[in-house]
Amino acid sequence: MVAWISQNLFDNVVYTAQQGLLTGMKRKGGLGWVPRWVAAAAETPEERFWRSLDVSGKTVYDIGAFQGMVTLFLSRTARQVISYEPNSTNRARLMENLKINAVQNVRIRPFGLGAQSQVARMVYSPLMTGGATLDGNIGAHVLQSGDAKAEDIQITTLDDDMQQEQLPGPDFIKVDVEGWELEVLKGARMTLETASPELFLEMHGETMNEKRRKVADLVRFLTDAGYSTILHIESGSKISPANSSVAAEGHLYCSRAKT
Repeated sequence: MVAWISQNLFDNVVYTAQQGLLTGMKRKGGLGWVPRWVAAAAETPEERFWRSLDVSGKTVYDIGAFQGMVTLFLSRTARQVISYEPNSTNRARLMENLKINAVQNVRIRPFGLGAQSQVARMVYSPLMTGGATLDGNIGAHVLQSGDAKAEDIQITTLDDDMQQEQLPGPDFIKVDVEGWELEVLKGARMTLETASPELFLEMHGETMNEKRRKVADLVRFLTDAGYSTILHIESGSKISPANSSVAAEGHLYCSRAKT
């Protein structure tokens, strides 16, 4: 119902956000015009993390940028934000939101990222375009809704795109790609090795068992890649392969000792 109201009544309204990370910034889409006290929205651990993060003068990569909420927020202080958004509907709104805020330090890449270059089918609900996914299991669930849409997108790897476009090395990478997180990291092995960026990862999965499996695979990969600090943002727990199930839901912050 909230998604329907947002899309059908307020989707083309430009407003100044009254709550969340974009408070004081202009935006199209969503219900950010509702004051926090009306929405009764308490600050989440994820929001507290973003507010505490210092990216002053740093290069940030936003992988799975959606309509630009995190991109816009980080653009306030980062030297540069490089945003990947392959979904054409989301990307158009991302570009609108950057324009109405006169943001000049963001570069948009119209690709999905994965472990190898390919063309892949992205599935999403028109009312929930932020849930656009390449993950087969999650996509199958979306398709059951009956009104799902699909879009063929170009996938590249972060390593290849950085080399071909001569993109700057990242200091920080946010990944929120609806179950495709490990594939993104696999295609960024060289970048993780050479730049040692901090990482912010959102966990996804269609069932709890799948979420546990995915986070276990992610934690093993990160540990092998030298990421010695892996924290579950919601619980504050330090995560290792032995207790990865603690982080089946929520977000991970990861850092690697720089060499």
